[in-house]
Amino acid sequence: MALIYIVEDDESIREIEEYAMKNSGHQALGFSCGGDFFKKVSEVIPDLIILDIMLPDISGNDILYKLRNNATTKRIPVIMVTAKTTELDLIKGLDGGADDYLKKPFSVMELISRVKALLRRSTPAEIDTLELDGLLLDEKKRELTIDGAQVVLTYKEYELLKYLLENKNIVLERDKIMEHVWGTDYIGESRTLDMHIKTLRQKIGDYGTRIRTVRNVGYVIE
Repeated sequence: MALIYIVEDDESIREIEEYAMKNSGHQALGFSCGGDFFKKVSEVIPDLIILDIMLPDISGNDILYKLRNNATTKRIPVIMVTAKTTELDLIKGLDGGADDYLKKPFSVMELISRVKALLRRSTPAEIDTLELDGLLLDEKKRELTIDGAQVVLTYKEYELLKYLLENKNIVLERDKIMEHVWGTDYIGESRTLDMHIKTLRQKIGDYGTRIRTVRNVGYVIE
């Protein structure tokens, strides 16, 4: 059973999301604004956050920024929810550190599926480190360092890099990456993987060039 916080100012949508989470066996607490949410987070850290973008006091993107820049909350999985539908909005959320993204309107089953997939990958694998020259992925700390400097990744970026490093020099097909990182029941956007690869390349600097696109197949890190 996971503790899930839902930040949504539309009461009817918030109640539906809370009911869906509780019906799935989780604890769920809803908040109509960022102020109440942050007050609770300072008391109890949740296992996952469902975060709307349009809120009365602070935007969801600003909340996400604060979460990712706080050592205590930076690794909490976050699913962004919005009525905005442009690709730019989607990329902005992913670049800001969102682990997943839902567009309104969405089905309850889709929400449950996304939460299930994200929570399923919240337990670190039983390995110590993965290395690529000066790039070091420490599984015990769930931390990435490059030449000794820490680099903050979102949950999905971390899992994606880990999967690539586990299969170094092996070309991974797109569907296999999607299945491994997002889960077989993941209902995603067609460009989700490409956008995560893009943000990951940017964050790891020169090592980004080591992630090679294999046309019509997938990706490989070399």
